[in-house]
Amino acid sequence: MAVIKKKRSVVVGRVHICATYNNVIVTIADQQGHVLVTTSAGACNFRGSKKATPYAAQETVARAVKAVVERNGMKTVSVCISGPGAGREAAIRAVQTCNLSVTSIKDTTKLPHNGCKLPKRRRV
Repeated sequence: MAVIKKKRSVVVGRVHICATYNNVIVTIADQQGHVLVTTSAGACNFRGSKKATPYAAQETVARAVKAVVERNGMKTVSVCISGPGAGREAAIRAVQTCNLSVTSIKDTTKLPHNGCKLPKRRRV
């Protein structure tokens, strides 16, 4: 379930989405960076490999946005997405369909400039 902080009227906010290969974490904050709601696919009762699906990302974002709109009256957001996970596009689409005006979408995925050696491939 979404962890909800104290109630204040916040009209403009930021949605941070971290989509990894194993999970999706959504944090909604105000413009100053104070966290209002945070939730993940695991907290929304998706278990195991189902946490990394686009549907799990969509449901996680919808639950977090619903909680913050009801409690804080948020109307406008800017989306900041990071990570290489499968739920990236689904999460962005879910924010756009939840009656919120999206002002900007920023990708902050960290990419190595040929840094550390990757772990060896799994052989199954």
